Amino acid sequence: MKTAPRAQDVADLADVSQSAVSRTFTPGASVSEATRRKVLAAAQKLGYRPNALARSLITRRSRIVALVMSYLENQFYPLVIEKLSQKLQKEGYHVLMFIAEVDEAADGVLAEILQYQVDGIVMASAMLSSNVARSCAEVGVPVVQFNRVSILGGLARHASSSVTSDNYAGGQMAARLLVQRGYRRFAYLAGLEDSSTSIERERGFVDGLRELGHALHRREVGHYDFDRAQEAVRRLFADPGPTAPDALLAGNDHMAIAALDVLRQELGLSVPQDVGVVGFDDVPQAAWGAYRLTTIRQEVEPMVDATVALLREQMHAELQPRDIVVPCSLIERATVRAEP
Repeated sequence: MKTAPRAQDVADLADVSQSAVSRTFTPGASVSEATRRKVLAAAQKLGYRPNALARSLITRRSRIVALVMSYLENQFYPLVIEKLSQKLQKEGYHVLMFIAEVDEAADGVLAEILQYQVDGIVMASAMLSSNVARSCAEVGVPVVQFNRVSILGGLARHASSSVTSDNYAGGQMAARLLVQRGYRRFAYLAGLEDSSTSIERERGFVDGLRELGHALHRREVGHYDFDRAQEAVRRLFADPGPTAPDALLAGNDHMAIAALDVLRQELGLSVPQDVGVVGFDDVPQAAWGAYRLTTIRQEVEPMVDATVALLREQMHAELQPRDIVVPCSLIERATVRAEP
């Protein structure tokens, strides 16, 4: 069998050092443009391909980032996977995705993750337990929580960084909009009781209503699940008439779309005349003609940029974990009454 060309063979043909060959094929490494052209020309002539596994043994860097998710039903997270993978690939990293159990900490996949000697971990829609935080801290693997923080405190809270939207401010935005448009009986459809995103969105909504002289009328939990959200909406509107809510903030767009189907198709209510509905995320489906959902937009690009920046700085320096909060914005469509 033909022997595969080595880095030294490329260096000899290009008349450069072997370290120059290594730098040429290392994303972000310093190498002159003239040297880069000579090395690439020699590599092409010899059919040389750098061996990422061999390099990882030398550098002790796998250039693999683990992405842990547990909730792919929400249309927001496919966007996150796409943008995060593209961003990391541009920086010379590869994404290895793991699926954790919904509503449970990611302990079950931790051993498998660490077997790959990943350089960092991003946890999106998955729970970080103290056990996971401790294990990652012991082996020096930085963890960034995406769109969630650990609400229980302790090691899990202080051993990881986080990137979130300003969920509290988003809840306030929804409250101000609904009050301004004349709604008076407000309901909240929560995601999970222990989800920091849902908690902060509800807290902002309740505080925003209170500041304007109103209170939360009813609440239910939809568990970020389409069918369970529909069941929750049926309970919220079980008593028709003057006591029923006339405004609803859903913990995300996925549940808001489920709510719209129940309100319109099952209960025969007019949206936005009878009931105003606001979602959270601004997934692509929110703009579809059948829904035209008014929602609070999470800015995916800035959130992804901040996540990658946190990973990069903590993989290369002993820095304290920190939290980044990205502003969100109101996107008004057709599920809230027009401005008077």
